[in-house]
Formats: sequence, structure tokens, C-alpha cells
Amino acid sequence: MSTARLLYSLLLYLAAPVLLLRLLWRGRRQRGYLHHVSERFGFYPDAGNHRYIWVHAVSVGETRAVEPLIRALQAHYPQHRILLTHMTPTGRETGVGLFGDSVTRCYLPYDHPGATKRFLAHYRPEAGLLIETEVWPNLIAAGVALGIPLHLINARLSERSLRGYRRVGTLACDALRGFSLIAAQTEADAQRLQALQAKHVVVTGNLKFDVDPPVQQVLLGLELKRALAGRRVLLAASTREGEEELLLDGVRQLAMHGALLVIVPRHPQRFDAVAAMVAERGLRLQRRSAGGTVDAATDVLLGDTMGEMFMYYAACDVVLMGGSFLSYGAHSLIEPCTIGKPVVIGPSTYNFAEATEAAVAAGAALRVADVGNGLSAALALAGDAARCQRMGEAGLMFTAAHRGAADRVLALIRLREIKS
Repeated sequence: MSTARLLYSLLLYLAAPVLLLRLLWRGRRQRGYLHHVSERFGFYPDAGNHRYIWVHAVSVGETRAVEPLIRALQAHYPQHRILLTHMTPTGRETGVGLFGDSVTRCYLPYDHPGATKRFLAHYRPEAGLLIETEVWPNLIAAGVALGIPLHLINARLSERSLRGYRRVGTLACDALRGFSLIAAQTEADAQRLQALQAKHVVVTGNLKFDVDPPVQQVLLGLELKRALAGRRVLLAASTREGEEELLLDGVRQLAMHGALLVIVPRHPQRFDAVAAMVAERGLRLQRRSAGGTVDAATDVLLGDTMGEMFMYYAACDVVLMGGSFLSYGAHSLIEPCTIGKPVVIGPSTYNFAEATEAAVAAGAALRVADVGNGLSAALALAGDAARCQRMGEAGLMFTAAHRGAADRVLALIRLREIKS
């Protein structure tokens, strides 16, 4: 073990009590954090007599993104079982909704040397696919030691993250060199990964372009849209802390002319806090979880349900992309583009810089400077059906042109270590 990884491991062991307290604290608002706690330290139920291909998708977005690849793996390797791991309860719940009992699921342990070894020795996967940015030094080292090929799939690395990895020096470089394959989303991602001495890097595109909108959710969204009887609908999707206040203050200052603002916070533990913000501003609130039709007097519909994002996309006229109006780096605008919805996005897009630039260039998205300009632009768009249609069609063409990442990744994996 290198000196850097030894120090990193010691810090993790010292932090173990803090990690437990953090689980308890988060469990106060989201009970799922109190379940399966032993798995986070590398202790699991019986693995069964299966040949596993392991896929790690940390949370909701990664789980949705990897769906086409998991379906392809199940079709090409029917004698194997997918082991799907997560770090968040919402990711796990999303996996249940997408795959049911067709996969084995558990939490990935914290990156303690003993826990990662127990995890890999318990399931003995024939290959591991880690999605996007999951670079865990002890986990990768354990995989190398046990002869388990690990692949970083749909890999992305922003300039900000590159600077952060450089600060930890050899720890990140050693970990990246442990991957048998790194399938990067873009050429820029590949170059940044190679700057950290990553090997076997290829560009395969973004898996999120391959996700097909769930038909049932789209139909539910269209039903909701019809029930709103012609009201313009602005969707603030996957909002982060601080953004809701800015949006609600903007709504109070603008003449909304009957438009409905739908807010879907990124994290479910914040649903009640956002509801309180709406009430504090004297705006009329309705919660999706309460059911029923949306009253004509409602100003804000709070999307406080899980697994219905495509329904909200289908029901809206324009999407305001959360995470982009404060310094969170944005969330992906690919999903709304796949069902032909125009997107208004703020200035902070470092997590999806290339996709955002491509969508703006294609005419599928509009970049604005701040929330105030975003709300004004979204209202204007929602009132211009012809422009909405043009942007929506541009989004469909944009996403269709970038499909195929799952097939490219599968072809690379088939040439490597997984045996039929």
C-alpha cells in the first residue's frame, strides 16, 4: 500500500464514527439511510450461486443513465446476474422501480480496505462497471488484487474536479491506472482523465442519450397537462438548496398571468422545507403527494414524489434546469430534450458543459444569466407555442444524434474479460 493510500485509509477509519452519525442524522429526514447499514461496512446476506456482473450507480441520475446498458448486459449475458450497488436510498429505490427482482442490489461499502475486500470477496463479480465519477482508491486496489477487471463507464471529469484530483496527487492517479477500461463521455473528459495518467481511455458518448422516456409516465404527464386546462406550466427540475428561494421570490415579483410553477427538489429530504418556503411567501401551494387535480388557484405545485420526473417533463411547457442557477454545476438537460421540451439553463453548467453547449448550439436550450432572467425567458417561451415547438424538435434531433453509447460500451466490454 502506498503512503498516500495508507494515510487516506487511516483518515477513513478515524472518520468511521462520523459516518455512522451522519447516517443517523440523514435518517431523521430520510428513513432509508437507517436500513441495510451493515452493507455500508462490507457485511452482506448470502450471495447465492450466481455469476455476477457488478454495476455501481451511486444515486438516481446514474441509475437511470445505466438502464440501457444493464438491459443490454442482461440480454447478452443471460447466464450472469447483475449486482447493482448504490450509495443513496433514492438510488436504490430507483433501481427497484426500473429492474424489480431481475437484479441483486445492495449498498457499496465505504472505502475502508477491509470493507471493500469483504464486498468483492463475497460477490466475486467477473467484472465491475462503475458509473461516471466513482473513483475509490481502496475499492480499485482490492479489485486489482483479486483479479477483478474494473471499468469506469460514462466517465466525466470537469475542470473543477481535475484541479481537486491534482491536489491529492498520486492517490487519484494510482486509482485511475487500476481501471481496465475508461469509457469517457466526451473527448474533453478523456483528455482530463489522461492528464491524471489514466490508461485505456476511449470516448463512447453519454449513456443518458440512450434512455427511452417511460411511456406510462409520459401518458400521465399528458393527462396532467390536459387537466390544467391550458395553463402555462414552468417546471423547475432537480432544484438545489438556495435555488427555490430565488425562484419563489421571482414568482412574487413577476406577473405570472396564471402560469403554474412546478418545483421538483433534487433531494426528497428537502420537500417539507420547500413547502414551508412557499407558505412563507403567501403563495398557494399544492403537493403532488396529496393527489387530486390541481386547483386553478394554485401558484406552486410541489413535486414531492419519487420516480415521476418524466411525468413532470411531459406535463410542462418549459424546463428550468436545477443546479444551474447557483454554483452546483447543473443537472443533465438530456432527459427533457428526449421528449421535446425546451430548456432554460443558468450560468453554472460545469458538470455537463459539453452537453449544454451542444444543446444551446442546436437550438434546444437557452442559456440565461440568473433566475430572474430564467423565469422571464421561460414565461415568454411558454406563451410562444411556435418557438416552443421549434426548440422541442431541435431537442429531439439533438438527442437522437448522440445515441449509441450503450452499444459502444457493450462492444468494448465483450472484447475484454466477461466470458459468456
